[in-house]
Amino acid sequence: MFLLIFPETGKIEVRLHYKYRREKEEGVFMTTASVKLKKGEGRSLKAGGAWIYDNEIAEIRGDYENGDMVFVEDFDGYPMGQGFINTRSKITVRMMTRKPDTEVNEDFIEMRVRNAWEYRKSVTDTSSCRLIFGEADFLPGIVVDKFSDVLVVESLALGIDRWKPVILEKLKKVLAEDGIAIRGIYERSDAKVRQQEGMERYKGFVGEPFDTKVEIVENGVRYLVDVQDGQKTGFFLDQKYNRLAVQKLCKGKKVLDCFTHTGSFALNAGIAGAESVLGVDASQLGVEQARENAELNGLSERVSFVCADVFDLLPELEQKGEKYDVVILDPPAFTKSRSSVKNAVKGYREINIRGLKLVKDGGYLATCSCSHFMDPELFTKTIREAAAGAHKRLRQVEYRTQAADHPILWTGGEQASYYLKFYIFQVCDEK
Repeated sequence: MFLLIFPETGKIEVRLHYKYRREKEEGVFMTTASVKLKKGEGRSLKAGGAWIYDNEIAEIRGDYENGDMVFVEDFDGYPMGQGFINTRSKITVRMMTRKPDTEVNEDFIEMRVRNAWEYRKSVTDTSSCRLIFGEADFLPGIVVDKFSDVLVVESLALGIDRWKPVILEKLKKVLAEDGIAIRGIYERSDAKVRQQEGMERYKGFVGEPFDTKVEIVENGVRYLVDVQDGQKTGFFLDQKYNRLAVQKLCKGKKVLDCFTHTGSFALNAGIAGAESVLGVDASQLGVEQARENAELNGLSERVSFVCADVFDLLPELEQKGEKYDVVILDPPAFTKSRSSVKNAVKGYREINIRGLKLVKDGGYLATCSCSHFMDPELFTKTIREAAAGAHKRLRQVEYRTQAADHPILWTGGEQASYYLKFYIFQVCDEK
């Protein structure tokens, strides 16, 4: 039981929260369904997390449709908040608020959106940035990136998908208040995980079509971002300040950028005055886009790209006796589940051994992992093993994570939004 106060009428009622009913001027807002946790479950939720898994639920009471808001209560009836339900997903409930008496409506959504924007204005360059980062912005299951005057949205959960039009309209509203006019929105909800929610994969324009090649500027580097066919939402904004950190190492240096994608680390090295830069990626489309970006910045003479498998190319470069002042390793996630972590460790160890062998004595290695399941401790251990395998000594320059527009939400022992680990080392030969 808990106390309900209706400000409009002054009425006070004591009710079981799963029978909660709120009067509104425009009609009746009613939530009748509630999810009850098993005794001893919901540990992640109680530590600040946003997810309730199917095996944590004792019972679901009341009428609902998948995607609806429901109340959540502990095994003893203690109210824990509200979230939207989807019994097709292992993540059965995604929490929207910890307060049982809060109405999740358009005003609530605007509050969440406005808070997200105010945070970005305080911590990052907002010309291009992540505006909404799902659970870390208390809007679970949705990501929105801003590339200059274009928004790209990725919706991955049924409940939040219903609120997607409202979220986008509220974003346009709060941006307009700061003089930012959005000329177009593109949706990239084409990830396989949507199928686990019982949703179809989708990509396409939200509203009027526009040119999907969008020019942005980051760290003084110009890029053409392909929001339609680029990876994820078109560009990896999370490495913004890690790319900037690498710049200071590259002036007058010979640089190797592995897994270059559309050339972002390579171009940061080039703009910083590197003598020569070689970017490598297995995607021909990525390499073509990287070359286009190099030309856009007037760097084509010093920054070149090759389409090749990095795991094959690095041993070839070693055999040729090639050495570099700076080697950058920015691989894709080698694991997207706990079950494949062991194989991922092997991949990270091998690629770092290969990369370390190509660094000149006293040169630098920038290496990272973007997999959430490759936790910081395990990644650090893997790098240490790689250094031993390559017979190199490492001096840590700095450790970094994702940019601040991808905030890390602390949730007890596990930070679900913490995924990017980024090291810069000086590499020293054994003497």
